[in-house]
Amino acid sequence: MFREVVRDKRQILDRSVCDEILEKASSGVLSVLGDNDYPYGVPMSFAYKDNRLYFHCMPYGHKLDAMKKHDKVSFTIIETDNIVPEEYATYFRSVIVFGRARMVTDSQEKIELHDILIRKYSPDFVEGTYEKFKDRIEMMGAFVVEIDHVSGKEAIEFAAPGWNINDQL
Repeated sequence: MFREVVRDKRQILDRSVCDEILEKASSGVLSVLGDNDYPYGVPMSFAYKDNRLYFHCMPYGHKLDAMKKHDKVSFTIIETDNIVPEEYATYFRSVIVFGRARMVTDSQEKIELHDILIRKYSPDFVEGTYEKFKDRIEMMGAFVVEIDHVSGKEAIEFAAPGWNINDQL
């Protein structure tokens, strides 16, 4: 159903590594089938939990219109992209998620989604958040991507014994 990674020596085979990247990353690019069937990619903040990606946004716009027409999306994260000029290369690590987007309209689910995002981006300010934002929950746009497939790639240097990215920075 999903294509194999072409340069399979660079594929991240351990799903837990991909999950760790998804948990730590702060943003990525959401791609949808946009107007006139042109791809539309938009950078977005997100949270990852229970094999789902969680997003909030304006309650209208290009990406939401596109997802209403075609719910299949991809989300790309570049965790590392270090240029190594003397090797004519980059040391990279990335993850691509494929899934189906679902709009969140239920107030309680929006509150739960908001809580997941707050715990990721503002963990020291969770207390009292609901009271602060309760009047805006109904106006908030929100969607979830149910993950169908995850694919990760990394420079082969990541897998080399004794290699440490911090030595390259």
